[in-house]
Parts: sequence; structure tokens; C-alpha cells
Amino acid sequence: MHLASSELFSSDSFPVSGVVAYFSMEIAIHPSMPTYSGGLGVLAGDTLRSAADEGLPLVAFTLAHRKGYFQQHIDPAGNQTEEVQPWNPSDFCQEESARITVAIEDRIVTVRAWRYDLVGRTGHVVPIFLLDSDLEENSGWDRGLTDHLYGGDTNYRLQQEIVLGMGGVRMAGALGLHVNVYHMNEGHAALLTLALLESQLCGGPIGAATQSDIEQVRSKCIFTTHTPVPAGHDRFSTEETIRILGRDRTARLERHGCFHEGLLNMTLLALRFSRYANAVAMQHGNVSREMFPEFAIDTITNGVHAPTWVSEPIQRMLDEHLPAWRRDYLYLRNAIALPQQAILAAHARAKDDLVAEIATRTGHVLNPRFLTLGFARRVATYKRANLLFHTPERLVEIAEAAGGLQILYAGKAHPHDEPGKALIHQVVEEAARLSSDKLKILYLENYDWSLGALLTAGVDVWVNNPRRPYEASGTSGMKAALNGVPSLSILDGWWIEGCIEGVTGWAIEDGDSDAAEAEALYSKLQSAVVPLYLEGPEKWAQLMRTTLAFNGAYFNTDRMVRQYIRNAYYPVRLLERAPVREEVFAD
Repeated sequence: MHLASSELFSSDSFPVSGVVAYFSMEIAIHPSMPTYSGGLGVLAGDTLRSAADEGLPLVAFTLAHRKGYFQQHIDPAGNQTEEVQPWNPSDFCQEESARITVAIEDRIVTVRAWRYDLVGRTGHVVPIFLLDSDLEENSGWDRGLTDHLYGGDTNYRLQQEIVLGMGGVRMAGALGLHVNVYHMNEGHAALLTLALLESQLCGGPIGAATQSDIEQVRSKCIFTTHTPVPAGHDRFSTEETIRILGRDRTARLERHGCFHEGLLNMTLLALRFSRYANAVAMQHGNVSREMFPEFAIDTITNGVHAPTWVSEPIQRMLDEHLPAWRRDYLYLRNAIALPQQAILAAHARAKDDLVAEIATRTGHVLNPRFLTLGFARRVATYKRANLLFHTPERLVEIAEAAGGLQILYAGKAHPHDEPGKALIHQVVEEAARLSSDKLKILYLENYDWSLGALLTAGVDVWVNNPRRPYEASGTSGMKAALNGVPSLSILDGWWIEGCIEGVTGWAIEDGDSDAAEAEALYSKLQSAVVPLYLEGPEKWAQLMRTTLAFNGAYFNTDRMVRQYIRNAYYPVRLLERAPVREEVFAD
């Protein structure tokens, strides 16, 4: 489907003048489009899918990433290697005729857009525009600016962020879109505020901007931060910023307090030019307000798009017993009364699908009767993929007590992250050393959308043990919950809000060291998880029902998008006009 810009929105629930433009460096659009690396991109894609379901007048901007993130290979010794994932936007998208330019260093770079129409459950379209600099009029370097997601150095990254932020604003204008809300999903798009300020000045010198001009920009911008540690925020040196952005623009950003410790901080830039900012979980909000105490930072906890992540067996089971879930995910609360045999049978089919896929990929045949743990996410040292191996003999003991234990790992380390690669090597090494008839440990290569869906639906328990407070939210456990799979996790990120001990899963108690938290993990496996799994299917079925009912009904992007609508996108309109539900969420 391809619609003209004037035909983008057919919903009567929102004013056309209230179009939201959503900017994200990565968006998981389609399983065959490698336009994402992990949680941030998957969250962005799920957000847009729910926006389409809700009939929200929203458009999105990202980069084409023609070479993708990377295809991961892991050799038998646990060494990660990478290769590019080339793809052709014309296979999935339609090219727009509009062209815009951005200034980078002393060059003028031309940018086009590819349009992908994301269609919601009622037919509403959310267009996604993938910005692309691979044009003949550009130099070889500039043609590759939109090729690699998170590739290159800070020089490459800042130039990409000019294309995304400043180029995206100009492309919206060239497409004839009337945008009054610009949503920055992380600081990568923060330079859109500079483009808006320059547009406000109508070509005048940026140094002439008044406080009124700045307030006009702020009135249009909102910002979501996903990073709870200072090192995770994009920062660029003064020299680099002057060289790439220009001296006048750099001076303006310095005057507005967007530099910290001599570095342009994209989070600071986004915060200073936004009327509304939010973190992505309650605890992350606390951490963010401590990091940036001069700013009001709200909290909207993340979610996931239910139809995307609920497995086919669970969907069929829900359609039979709770068909209303398709139109309103709050009906998932009624999962508490699902027939026990129905949810057990659906999960068994999802587990069989996972076992079959692993056999196809690796040749390893797993035992579907064994308790199976899943641990899959971006590989970073704070996520502690190796915590389960802290005291290996305890893990062997637990596997014996359980009558068999299987642990499935997956995750990519950034190509430049040597400590992350070392973690993968250690996990693979320990897996080879410890695996036996009763303990099977596998590291599955090339973690992506499809494998993530199989894992979160097919394992019995989802494990997450980050070092507090570095987990902003985390969404893989939410996907598991939508399939009735409980979590065993550190109380950080979303799990602080989602954990009801013994009802939706289990908490790993805080400790003052890795050793203490590893012991807490072993103890909870030994004292709670394994006994319940062995006690009988009825007790486990009850756990699955309450997990789906309490966490699935809340931790989804339909609820999340509605919170953005009420609190960020249209707060004045919702206060002034009632009734809220009938008007904003009309079918």
C-alpha cells in the first residue's frame, strides 16, 4: 500500500494538525529487514505497531542501514566474528521522489527516503521513512553514511546523527507533512532540535535566536531516554563538533548548556530542547533524575507488541478461550482462569517448536521434558551472562536435582566490544566443560527477531541478572510473560514493577558482590524453581496463568502508547476535551 502524504491518516480520533513524528536510529520493522540491533530497535518497532493499531497519526524516521547491523558467527571455541547483512530497500519499500540536503563539514549531502507502510489491525497506516544517502551525486564516503548501524567511530556517528535528526526534519517538510510533535527515541536524533530552531529563524543567523524561538522549538519536542549510565550517552568532542557541525552551531549549543566536561552531550541537548521527557521504567526514572537533577523526567514503562511476540500456539489458545484479547489486551487479565491443560498444551507446542529449530540450526537434540532456562540479550558486561557459572559445581548440583537442566544463551556483542566478546567466549567454554546428560548448555548464534520470539515462548523460565541499576527496562522478559513464561531476575528495570514472588516469577535478591548474587540465583533455582517444576504440571500451569494475566495485560505497547498519548503527545487536548476514552480511542 502506498498513499500520498495528504492521505496518510484516515482516523477521525485525532486532528491532522496533531501529527507525531517519531525518530529512532534503529527500528525493527520486519524480520527480513536488518534495520535494528537489539532492544531499542525492537521497542521502536513495537511502538509503531501499536501506534498503527491505535489509529495514531504518526510517521517515523530512521536510517536505511543498507549493510545492516551484522551477521554473527561463533566458532566452536566461542569466538565471535561478523559479516555485513546487505539488503535492498526497494525489495520492501517505495522510494519517495523528495530530496533534501544537509551540510556535513564543508560538504552538501543529498538524502532520499524509502517509505514502508506499517498497517495496523484496523487498516490504519503508520509510514516509516528510511533516510538514504546512497545517491550518485554524493561522494563515496557520503554514500555510505546510512549504511551501517552503530558502525565506524564517533566521526561517522555524528555525521549519521545529522542525517537522522536534521535530515529527518527537512524530509518531513519536503513530504508535505504537518508535524507538531517530534518524539526523539534516545539522543541519536537530538539534532532535530537544531533543525527546528534554524527553521524557526527562517534562514537567519542562529546566533539571533531569542528565548521565544527556543520555546517554540521546545513546545514541539519530547524525548525518551533509555540509558541509565553516563557512558551510554552519545558524546562528541568540541573539535569534532566544530569540524562537522560548524562553529556557529557549536557555539549556540555551548551557550545553551549542551556540553558537559568539554563534550557535546546529546542527552543534554534533547533534554534542554524538550517540553516533556521520560524514562522507560520506574527505577530508570529515579536513576535518570539523579543523573540530570535540573530536568523534570517522567516515567512511562516500556511494553511489547502482543501479537508480534505471542507464539502461534498461545495465540490459538487465547483465541479459543479469551477472544476479546485481540481488541483489548486488558482482557488478558482473565488468563487467570484459563484451563490448565490448555495453557500447558500450548506451551508444550511452543517448546517443541524451539527444540525443533535448535536441532535444525545446531544438530543438538534437546529434551522437552527438562527444565529449560533462557538467557538472550545484547552482550554487555553489566548484563553478566557468566553469572550462572560463578560456582559451577552448584549448577551441576541443581541440574541433578532437577532431573535434567537445559540453558539456552544467545546475544551479539558489538564488533568493537572486546569484553563483550570475551563473555561469549567464556560462556561457550563453560558450556563445553560442564555439559553432560543432565546439563545441556548451548550458545545460539545470530540472535535476532525470529530467534528471540522462539526463545521467549519456548523456554520454561526467563533469566536476567544485570548489575543494578544498569538495566533501564529490558523487554525480553515481557515477551516471555505474554507467553506465560515466568522470569527469574534481578530486581532492576521493569522487573521491579512486574515481580510478584511465586506468582509471575521470582526475584534474585540483591547482594554486595557477584558472588553473593550468584549464590542468590542458585538458591532461588534450588529452593523455588526446581521444586515447583517437579511438583506437577498443575502448579506450573497456575504460575503460567498468573504470569500472563498480571504481566501480559500490563507490559504491552498498547498501554504504553496510550500513556504517551495522554502524557506527552496531546496532554492539553486530553485535559480540555472529554470523555477521554471515547474520543481518543474510538474504533
